[in-house]
Amino acid sequence: MSSYSDTLRKHARIAILRILEGAPRYTSNASMMQTILPAVGISFTRAQIVTELAWLEEQGMVETEEHREGFVVATATVRGVEIAQGIATHPEIQRPRPGA
Repeated sequence: MSSYSDTLRKHARIAILRILEGAPRYTSNASMMQTILPAVGISFTRAQIVTELAWLEEQGMVETEEHREGFVVATATVRGVEIAQGIATHPEIQRPRPGA
């Protein structure tokens, strides 16, 4: 059985990918994500978001760029968009509901 924190991370990862999927050019930044995530019940710190972006990058689902003073910009890859849309799955990412 997964712990609450493991389940929360899985939900945060799909929420991040869905934010990127809906963003112009599939690109957003960690600060914007920190503002949007509470709307879906996920109150992550900026550091937690950056950690999840690094994990998603390791999995080939996003590409990140770090700018001045730790400002992180992320862009979804094709694989990341496929995960966000539920076309592909990953065991460490919550699968979106149909029609969501």
